[in-house]
Amino acid sequence: MEDDSEHNFLELRPMRCELDVLSRSDGSALFAQGETAVLSSVHGPVEVKLQNLQYDKSSVEVYYKSKSGQQSVGDRFREQYIRNTCESALLTALYPRTAISLQLQEMEDRAGLIACAVNASCLSLLHSGLEMRFLVAAVHCALRPSGALLLDPDARTMAEEGGFVATFTFAFESVSRRTVAVHTEGHFTAEQFNEAQELCAKASEIIFVFYRKSLKKYMKVYC
Repeated sequence: MEDDSEHNFLELRPMRCELDVLSRSDGSALFAQGETAVLSSVHGPVEVKLQNLQYDKSSVEVYYKSKSGQQSVGDRFREQYIRNTCESALLTALYPRTAISLQLQEMEDRAGLIACAVNASCLSLLHSGLEMRFLVAAVHCALRPSGALLLDPDARTMAEEGGFVATFTFAFESVSRRTVAVHTEGHFTAEQFNEAQELCAKASEIIFVFYRKSLKKYMKVYC
C-alpha cells in the first residue's frame, strides 16, 4: 500500500491506499487513515431493476458491511450518507437507465469511520473512470469539554482526557471546496460548528493532494 506518513501542523493521521485490489469490479480501493480502514468497490453502470429505473440518470446504490457482518441502524445511516455524497459528485445524467453500485467493507474502525468510507468510495470511483463533477474528501474532528478541537483523532485519543462532547464529519468537493455533507453528534455552539468546518476544510486539501499522488503512482505502475 502507498504510505503517506508525513504529518503537517493539521495532524491528519497517516493515509495509505491501494487501487485495483479487486479483479471483479469496475473500480476498487483499499483506503486506510491511521488504523481505520475501508475497502470499496464499484460496479457499473449496469442494468437496473425496474423498480429503481430512472429515465434521466443512473441510480446510485450503496451497500455497507460492518466488520462484524451484523446489519445495524448505523450501517444504514452510513449507506445514506455515502450515497448522497457520491451521487452529488457523479455525473449520473450520462448513464440513464442504469445503476452504479458501491460496495463497502469495513476492515477496521479506530474512529473517523464515515470519513474513511467516503474517501475510500471516492478513490474507487476515480479508479472506475466514471465521469464526475468533482472529487469529494471527508474529514473528521472532535470537540473536547475544554472547547478545543482535535482533528482526525484515533480511538485511543477519543477516550483520553475526558473524552469529547461532540464530533463532526464534513465532506467537501474539490472545485470550490463547498461542503456537500455534514454529520454531527453531541452538543456544540454555532461558533464551534463553524470553527470545526473551517478546520476540516483546510485539512481536506491534504486529502485531495493524496488522491492525486495515489492516482499518479497507479498510472505509472500500470502504463
